[in-house]
Amino acid sequence: MSNDGKVRVRGLSIFRPIIYGNTATLLTTEDRKGGNIPPDHTHKWTVAVRSAASAPDSDIVGGADDLSYFIKRVTFKLHDTYTNATRNIDKPPFEVSETGWGEFEIQIRILFITEAGEKPMVLYHHLKLHPWTVTGEPEIPPPEVALKMGPVHSWQYDEVVFNDPFQNFLNILTAHPPTPLPTVKKRPVPFHLANPGSLEASRGGIPEFTRLMEKEEAARLEDAKKKVAAEQERWRNILIEKEKELEQLRRRVNNS
Repeated sequence: MSNDGKVRVRGLSIFRPIIYGNTATLLTTEDRKGGNIPPDHTHKWTVAVRSAASAPDSDIVGGADDLSYFIKRVTFKLHDTYTNATRNIDKPPFEVSETGWGEFEIQIRILFITEAGEKPMVLYHHLKLHPWTVTGEPEIPPPEVALKMGPVHSWQYDEVVFNDPFQNFLNILTAHPPTPLPTVKKRPVPFHLANPGSLEASRGGIPEFTRLMEKEEAARLEDAKKKVAAEQERWRNILIEKEKELEQLRRRVNNS
């Protein structure tokens, strides 16, 4: 049997754009009818991992593509107060919907298909339930105002990069090209990119990721890398100077 598919394609990188995050809305009296919702729960929310591109005319953020061709399972680790806090989702949509009253950090573990030969990817998302008002200092608005503002969206763009992929996995990826992101936005920007307290952040609506935002995100990452490199160089020079001072002190001690 041929092992050609198990050979890595050296020097090649291929990526798939994804988003992860949540949507949240206030629970209404209608929502509570006929449901088994704890009385102290104030919001219903959905946390998800999706393709970055949105389907045309969809009211869902992202999700134009089925990611199961390279993702085998997504595990969401919720707050320990939830029953079965670890939720394994083995088929799309890779998401969990719940109700609750508080914000907390959710661990998201992405397991790739066997052909990938890659370790799982772990992400972290802080569940966001509340919008911000635009008057004065940012603050949580009262329920009647929050309802008018619409759903709260908190989404992060990321790229899953596969370096030196196995040939058979590369074949799978190239057979499923991602839906291109639109060139410009037609919807409000996601809340995580909006300035808390700004008018744009309070308008609600359905966010949409674009190529421009992808470039801006890449530019921010590059700028961050340069700042880290500069800071490393600064501390390296400080260390060199301290080592010189230490050597001078040793010489003085030895000559005394």
